[in-house]
Parts: sequence; structure tokens; C-alpha cells
Amino acid sequence: MSPAGAVAPFDVCGPLPSGVTVLEASAGTGKTFTIAGLAARYVAAGIPLEQLLLVTFTRMATGELRDRVRRRLVSAEHGLARALAGVAPPDHDEVLVLLATGSPEEVDRRRRHLATALGDFDAATIATTHGFCQHVLSGLGVAGDVELDVTFTDDLRDLRQEVVDDLYLRRFHRHGGPPFSRAEAQRIGEVAVANPDAALEPRAAGPETIPAMRLRLALAVRAEVERRKRRAAVLTYDDLLTRLRQTLADDTRGPGACQRLRAQYRVALVDEFQDTDPVQWEILRRVFGEGDATLVLIGDPKQAVYSFRGADIYAYLQAAGEAQNQATLGVNWRSDQNLIDAYDALFSGSKLGHEGIAYRTVRAARANQQPRLVDAPKPAALRVRVVHRDDELVKRTPQGYLNAQSAREHVAGDLAADVVRLVSSGARIIERAEQETEHRRLAVRPGHIAVLVTRHRDAALVRDALEAVDVPAVINGAGSVFATPMAAEWLRLLEALERPPAAGPAHAAALSVFLGWTAERVATAADADWEEVHARLHRWAGVLRRSGVASMLETVTVAERLPGRMLALLDGERRLTDLRHVGQLLHAEAASEQLGVTALTGWLRQRVVDAGDDRDAEDRARRLESDAEAVQVLTIHRSKGLEFPVVYCPYLWEPGWIPEDEPPVYHDADADDRRTIDVGGPGPKFRQHQRQHAVEQRGEDLRLAYVALTRARHQAVLWWAASWDSRNSPLGRLLFSRDEDGNVATDGDAPPEDDDAVAVFRRLAERAPGCVSVERSDGGDHTPWTDGPEASVELRANRFERGLDTRWRRTSYSALTHEAHEARVASEAEETVVSDEAMPTTSGQ
Repeated sequence: MSPAGAVAPFDVCGPLPSGVTVLEASAGTGKTFTIAGLAARYVAAGIPLEQLLLVTFTRMATGELRDRVRRRLVSAEHGLARALAGVAPPDHDEVLVLLATGSPEEVDRRRRHLATALGDFDAATIATTHGFCQHVLSGLGVAGDVELDVTFTDDLRDLRQEVVDDLYLRRFHRHGGPPFSRAEAQRIGEVAVANPDAALEPRAAGPETIPAMRLRLALAVRAEVERRKRRAAVLTYDDLLTRLRQTLADDTRGPGACQRLRAQYRVALVDEFQDTDPVQWEILRRVFGEGDATLVLIGDPKQAVYSFRGADIYAYLQAAGEAQNQATLGVNWRSDQNLIDAYDALFSGSKLGHEGIAYRTVRAARANQQPRLVDAPKPAALRVRVVHRDDELVKRTPQGYLNAQSAREHVAGDLAADVVRLVSSGARIIERAEQETEHRRLAVRPGHIAVLVTRHRDAALVRDALEAVDVPAVINGAGSVFATPMAAEWLRLLEALERPPAAGPAHAAALSVFLGWTAERVATAADADWEEVHARLHRWAGVLRRSGVASMLETVTVAERLPGRMLALLDGERRLTDLRHVGQLLHAEAASEQLGVTALTGWLRQRVVDAGDDRDAEDRARRLESDAEAVQVLTIHRSKGLEFPVVYCPYLWEPGWIPEDEPPVYHDADADDRRTIDVGGPGPKFRQHQRQHAVEQRGEDLRLAYVALTRARHQAVLWWAASWDSRNSPLGRLLFSRDEDGNVATDGDAPPEDDDAVAVFRRLAERAPGCVSVERSDGGDHTPWTDGPEASVELRANRFERGLDTRWRRTSYSALTHEAHEARVASEAEETVVSDEAMPTTSGQ
């Protein structure tokens, strides 16, 4: 694999790519913008839109890509029409200027191609990788390998746990003492199923050794899960990839399938390619890597942070090494130049976890050459706040380092105070048009700010600190909703509904948010009060049995005035959002699996137990509790793809967590960097494999820091706190453990003394004069935010003065043709029915 050396910048107006081309992006350099521009150029050149394949990796990104491409085609077609009428295109739209260059006949031909593409836009193939595979397998018919009437799922947890338990019991039920625990067996099964294409070690273990037993279990779990999926007609979305790869690799079916796909799609454009894996790359290489097809792969390896979801940065590096052409995107459309200069000083050629992943210098767009954040109390684009060990507000360890939890709390308070100072200062954000002219100035508000954390519990800590000084803050998707107190509240209620006459569960339900009793009321309640509680539980259990969770929740919501009671509590909006979210998931599971109350209770109980490891399911991620203007607190993973005017990164001084009790997943240099799992436990090479796993995870930590900082448009604020573990943090290793060639050590030395650390930060500031500031944290003075005058807008009723054309009607086909049908006599008034398929809302919420 070629290291990241000098690569020419890509010009979207240069020759159209052909063959296999890898475009290496950087944060903010406009990957989607580039794809949309290339799509418009290919279409204008005469390639029909239906012969373009546009692929990305998430459904949300697919929607954005579809919208961007359509808007680019519309603006290009309209711009060429104006050009033909004598109106020159604006200079800042380089693609349009290029398309408008030529004879009137050439320009009109391009316009007609674009107009045809817009008319046929619904036929465009813009899909996720999994959606494309499903489409291809369906189109191949008997050449594909997908059963009819299959059910798709992205959660094999229940099936995998069942398989592991069955195999573990079958193997060891007569064993005096199993050689490893059921919990270890579950961890082996989880990692083996989650990485189905990974090699398993230790293959050389003796047949009757414990490592060999663990290896056989992993292989058996994989095979049995696959067998039961086939029997139940269940597929995961990753199964689509493996089935298509098998079809394309088949000696009989493969060549014809590849030829058909190349004939159908002359150009393939793939976004976010750093999130690929070896299976996806093999599919793309087989189909588009040969013949006269064009394959353009756009990705930023510095943002490869999804290994826990199966993404494999080594597949990107392999593709980059095999591509005929490589180029970089060199213009950052997001950030101000002074912030980019600060990043250059901080990262300056660092290799982020691999010699092929190096920080690259980019430049800001013309409109962002000058700072857009003005009149801020601290104007530097990158601010480093240092927690000093002699600060009496922070506890220290016996060795003299900062106590990590005390430092976290101190930083949260310091952050809250800094936000108050910023939003109270009169700071403004300048919005400039693409022609570099000032459009307007906006006062900095809480909604312009994001706080990015690595751990879910840190999100709650920061949110609480902000709310303590009256700054509105919301948590955006930080953690599984099953890890919240509201999931436990639901569990209390379901346990009571499972046995309505039982006194213990009824008492627990009375203390839950659903009934809202206090402990004093429970202690002093009369028999008549408990009889009423049991009667309610009986009624609710009946509604649950007959109509489902959604109807039961609506019944409780109305009867117990749930929204009013909960919104009166501190953090009530957050709690109500989580409560409804869990209710929706319960309703969906009960409806799809036909679960009764006992089975549903067990399902929720297991989800609560497993919630700490639930990192990869979008539907279970906590939802934003409010659309109101507030500081957004979210994890770095959640922030990827987003941008914010001001970003706070309070905990880059803490290292990522690397569990030692899980089988290590690593890339084997002796097997062409294939992803491998050592499930054998302690053995000759286990420590070596654990070490390689740690090296790769620490590299991903560096990339997470890059992702976090580059979300900012105008200013980023970070903290340094010298706890003992900070030596292995991404910030600590970047600053104190990097050699002259940009290699960042996996393990750092002991954290430097505060004066030495500050000296390093000041040298950093000297490399980007005026762009970096070094500040001492003070923990905050707890002064609350007093909302400024701009938030107080006088409201007045609008007056309706437009005339109404009473001849217009909104009607239906049935109403228009009702006289042609026999009149129906209703025997009774129709009853309004509440759907169980959507969660209820009540007035006043």
C-alpha cells in the first residue's frame, strides 16, 4: 500500500475521470458537491442519467446526495438556458462556466441532455451500498442468491444469543466445569457474527486445548446463525453484500453478471468510501475495475472512525493503492482560513493511525478567507484551555496527577461559563455570499454551538452543567434509549401489567412516572387506593393485550395526564422523549414478533442489560428532545457529516476505552492485512494480537479527534487536563509523542508538567500567529445566562386581508363521482379510530 505522499489536487472542471480514480478528501472539502458536479458534467456530455450509479453508505446520506444532484442538474440546466439567452453565468460557479463554454449548438445540446435527465430523474440509481446490492440481486433473477419473501433485519442479537446458549449447553452440559464461562462464550459469538468475513485464530491450536474449543465455538456459531437465518427466511443487509460477491465471483454466473452491470452503468460514483469494507471493494472492483467502465471513489481516510460497525480502512488503502488515478480535494468550503491555519499547526503532517493516512493541507474558499466570527471575547479560531494541577477546585491523585472525574466535572463547569460569556458578549457571525460580499450578521446564540464528547455519560455531565447556568442544551443521540431511566420505568410498568394482582410490582409501578406516586403516598395509601391501582393495571393490561403498546400508552397518557406531570420536572422534555421512544420500540417489537406481555417484558429486560454495548443501531439512539434553539451535545461519531459555527471539545485529553476482556480484532500483516479475530484467549500470540488491536484503536482515536475539531466553521475550543491516562489521549499523543516524520506513538510518556505543557501549546500558537490562544481554565463562576434582547420579540396577531376564491375546492375522485354510485345508508355514525401504528400525541404537549 502506498504511503500518503504528494498527490495532485483534483479539478472538477478538468478532464472527466476514467478508469478507477480515488479522490482523497479532507473535512469540509465538498465530497457531495464534487459528486454532484461530476454527475452534471457526465450527463451534459451525453451519458444518460440511468447509466450513472451513485452510491453512499447511509440512508440519510443517500437522501442528501439525491437532493444535491437534482439541484445541481436544475441549476446547470437553468444556467445554460440563460447563457443561451445572453446572460453570462456567475464566475463562482466554475462547473456552469465550463458547460456554458462552446458554440451555441454545443451548449444547447448539453442543456437538452440535462433537461432529459431531470425529466427522468426518478430513474436515477442513487442508493446505499446495500440498496444497490439488493437491486442488483433482484435484477439478476435466477443468477442471484436471494430467497423470495425474506425479512430484513439489522439486529441479530436475540438469534445470536440463542445460538450461543444452545451450542454452549450442548457442548458443556455434562462437563464438570466448563473451560470458559457463558459470558465469554457470548462475547466470542458476538464478535464472530459481527465480523463474518474475518479470519479466526488460533488455527494452530491443539485439538483438545481451550483455545481450540473457543475457535470451534466461533465457527459453529457462525454456521448455525446462517442456517437458522436461511430456515427463517431472514437476511441482514450485510448478507446482500456477501450474496452478491458470491454471485460475481462464481466462475459460471460471475462474468455474465459483471458484463450486464457494466452495460447498465457506465459510470459509478461512490461517496464516503473510507467507510467501505473488503466485500464492498471486491464487488466494485469486479464490476467496474475492468473494461471501459468508470469508477470514482471519494473518501477521507482521516475520518475513518466506524470500525465498530464493520468499516475497514485497509480496504480503502488497498483501493487507493490499486487505482490508476489519485487526486485530492484541496478547498475547504466549511471553515475559516484562520481555523484551517490552526489545524495545520496542530496536525502538521501527522499520520493518523497508518502511514497511508496523513493530514493534508487545504485552503479555505474565497468567501471564508477572513474570519466570520467577530466581536467574540476570545477571538482566536482555536482555543486551548488548560486545567492546572495547582487549581484548588480540582482533586489530585497521590502521584500528583489530576483526578480524572474531578477534572471532567471541572471542565464541564468551565465550558458552561465560557458558553455564557460567548453568547452574552455580542459576538456576531458574518454570513457572506459566494461572491465574498457580506450578506448579514447574526448574534451568536446557543443554537450555533455544539459540544462533542466521546462517552455518553459525558454528554449528560455537560448538559447538566449548561442547564445549571440557564443555557438551554439538548442531547442528540448520545447512547441507547434502553440505557435511560425511562427504559427502567417501562420495565416497572410491564412487570406490573404481567401480574396486575401482585402487590410488589404494583407498588413499583405506583412509584414510576406512569402513576407518579411519591414514596410517602405509597407508605400511607389505604386499601381502597391500592384497589384502584390494581384496577387500573388490569384495564391497561387489557388494552395492551387487545390493541398493543401504542394504544396502551395513549390510554395512560390521557388518564394520568402524563405530559403535564413530566414536563413540570427538571429535564422533563428529555424524559418524555425517551419514554415515547421506548414505547415506539416496544410496540414495533410486539407487533412484528407477536409478543405477549411476558415475552415483551423479557425482551425489554434483556435490552436494558445490553444497552451499554448498543452502539450501532440508529433506531435505538436517543432522539433530540426539542427543536428549540439550544446547545447540541452529541458524540463525535454522531457529529460526523455535520458542521457547527462553534464547537467545544472538552475531553480530547482522555483516551478511548480498549476492553481487555473481548477477543481482539486486528489486521494481520502476514495475511495481506486481512481483518482477523483471535478468539483463543491467553496463548502464545494473544498478547501480540491484543497489542495490534490497541495500535489500530489508538489510531482511530486520532481520527476521532480530527473529526471532532473539523466540525467547526469559525471557532473550536478544547481542553487539556493532565490526568495519568491523558498520556495516551489523542491530544496528548499529538502534542507530546509525535516524531519529526509525523508518526504518533501508540503509548505516550508521563504527562508533562503544566509549565512544560503550556510551553508546547505556546509554540503551537507561534506556528499560526493570531489563530491559536492558550488560556487557563477557571472552572466557571456559575453566573447564569440572561437571555439578550434579541430573544424577546414582540408578538402580535397577523391580519388576514387576502380575498378568498370560494369557487376552489379540495375534493377526491370519490366525491366527484358519488352521483354515479348507489347511495349508502349508514346504520350508525362512524367512529373515530386511533391507529396503533403511530405514537399518540395529546393537546398541550
